[in-house]
Amino acid sequence: MNSSNTNNGQSNNGKSSRLDGINRDLGLYFLELARLRSSAAPTEMEEDEEEAPKELNTINSSGGFLVVAPDKLSVKYTTVNLHGHDVGVVQANKPAPVKCLLYYFEIYVKDAGAKGQIAIGFTNEGFKMRRQPGWEVNSCGYHGDDGLLYRGQGKGDAFGPTYTTGDTVGGGINYASQEFFFTKNGVLVGTVCKEKEMKGRLFPTIAVHSQNEEYAFLLVHVNFGQKKFAFDLKASWFVCYFILFIFYLQIYMFDALHQEYEAQERLKRQMTIEKISLPPNISYGLVRSYLLHYGYEDTLSSFDLASKSTIPPVYVAQENGFDEQDIGYALNQRKILRQVCNCLTIHSAVL
Repeated sequence: MNSSNTNNGQSNNGKSSRLDGINRDLGLYFLELARLRSSAAPTEMEEDEEEAPKELNTINSSGGFLVVAPDKLSVKYTTVNLHGHDVGVVQANKPAPVKCLLYYFEIYVKDAGAKGQIAIGFTNEGFKMRRQPGWEVNSCGYHGDDGLLYRGQGKGDAFGPTYTTGDTVGGGINYASQEFFFTKNGVLVGTVCKEKEMKGRLFPTIAVHSQNEEYAFLLVHVNFGQKKFAFDLKASWFVCYFILFIFYLQIYMFDALHQEYEAQERLKRQMTIEKISLPPNISYGLVRSYLLHYGYEDTLSSFDLASKSTIPPVYVAQENGFDEQDIGYALNQRKILRQVCNCLTIHSAVL
């Protein structure tokens, strides 16, 4: 299984067609759907294909304590190991890609040395290259001499078995569940939640701190997916797909249930309103009061004329202490006032 990320595509116009093309693979469908719905990264970045790590970084390493082979695929500790800070640390040449469900790499321990102080993990770009991964913030490391997991908190947590000469150990990031996971000889050792406080891109990192320690990634060669891993990633990919499927299924079901609930509530309110029976004279009185209040004399006259044969007369003016003659006079005066205001507005606009 290739650990590099899937290309995001070339244009927005092609995204829908790509979705149609991968419907046969439900996991890839939900992965693509997650990318399309995410607005966290700029479009320009989404269009670029990430470059996965391919070799060890000979520049950013604690070169005084280790030697990286010319092929940049193995490293050997060269110091006596007198102090806690004379650790040989080396990162991969690229950070772990993030536009994928899983990232994973493995190391093969050819010689664990006298003390077996070996570590595998992930560190950020600013990590101190004389410290074991997990000893500093923004790092995580699974240590071979004691089997502890370190996450930048000063002390390790019980995690898994120790590992030594002849063992193949792997480290990975599950982006779907936001977890680190580690393996030994093709078997999953355990997982741990990725700290939210971890900042920056994470680099695959190995550390050696014991004489005669010699690393080789999968029998002397780096393996970032070019060859078959000792650990079967297919099952892990299936789990990630399943997690995404459940996640989006929950969203879909929640939306559907919410829409159904709102529809039922609207129906209940509508039925409640329809059960309310208003006598014709009440609705007639409301409309007539509105026309009176806003001075719509002509509309009021037409309304009274149209309703005369079907609705009993309601004299709102009398209820307010005024007779119909006073109201009619007031309506006429307000009509004249509106006409004057309109004429003044037109006259001012012409001037």
